[in-house]
Amino acid sequence: MLLLACIGVLVVPPGTAAQDPFKAIDLIKPARVQVAKDFVSPSPAGQSVKLADYRGKVVFLNFWATWCPPCREEMPAMERLYQRYRDKGLVVVAVSIDSEIVVIPPFVKQNKLTFPIGHDPKMALAERYGVRALPSSFLIDRRGNLAALAIGPRAWDTKPAYAVIESLLDHR
Repeated sequence: MLLLACIGVLVVPPGTAAQDPFKAIDLIKPARVQVAKDFVSPSPAGQSVKLADYRGKVVFLNFWATWCPPCREEMPAMERLYQRYRDKGLVVVAVSIDSEIVVIPPFVKQNKLTFPIGHDPKMALAERYGVRALPSSFLIDRRGNLAALAIGPRAWDTKPAYAVIESLLDHR
């Protein structure tokens, strides 16, 4: 059985944004090139969310749950990030590990989330990605490679986060 913990608020030291934006928001870059693991996940809306459908785009893959306070906290910033960059090639995909799919639609509606939502009740997909804490986010470049990982919540609607996304969008 996979055990997960919710991780609290991230504090970013002042002045780090001027350096490397990946470091400014405490993202982990893979040591070697890794292709993101393809997946198909059911959605609460009744369709499937498929990573392969987003080839050629930058994908922000987030694992979360409605019962996780830090996950709930970062969702509005993720929506703002998605709204800002979706027309430029960013897709946010949020995969809920809630055991019951019925809890997801009210949360999505309440928070006015417009990005694709998947459901992973048995945490098989989370396990494939090595998720050990919630929220966990994976940035996947246009070539389908893992570009960065965030363990715990981030302020996704800040200048350093924008700089990270823009750098990924600029690389073809």
